[in-house]
Amino acid sequence: MDKKALTLVAVIAVVVGGGLIYTLAGGSSDDSDEVTAAAPAQEKAAGAGDSATDGSATSGDEAAADGNGSGNGGAGGDASSAPGEYVDYSPELVSSTSGTKLLFFHAPWCSQCEALESDIETNGLPNGVTVFKVDFDSNQDLRQEYGVTIQTTMVKVDRDGKKLDSYVAYEQPTVEAVEQALVQ
Repeated sequence: MDKKALTLVAVIAVVVGGGLIYTLAGGSSDDSDEVTAAAPAQEKAAGAGDSATDGSATSGDEAAADGNGSGNGGAGGDASSAPGEYVDYSPELVSSTSGTKLLFFHAPWCSQCEALESDIETNGLPNGVTVFKVDFDSNQDLRQEYGVTIQTTMVKVDRDGKKLDSYVAYEQPTVEAVEQALVQ
């Protein structure tokens, strides 16, 4: 029994130490707090337009110019025709954003989270979908509120931030799997 306990302590120390080293080494590929826009979604999302790459919080400038009232909020227009966005979480931004809203509980040390984030950045999001990146480690109250127990969890919320549905993308960390589970 003592040998098992010692082995367990050693395993925990290695896992915690590895996470700490990764964090200290700047393991996250995007340490900025700036809002970023994802590229237009897959080919079936025709007419999505160009993605904003300036990191501005109002990346729906092209959509606003065509009069659909998209971007980071507003009640007017058809949110489903606005390009999908990938942004850092803030409660205010969730309430002011129209369209489908998904909270992505992400951890920089989680390889599956990084895979899903890479797919979002590479392939974009469906029109009208905004994914809010929530830091898994520092948002324990939010995790508890939504019943999130594992990173890669996506929670679909309404304008008031109330949970509508959720999906764990750990086994299949792709935009396509998230879209099938929560968007359609």
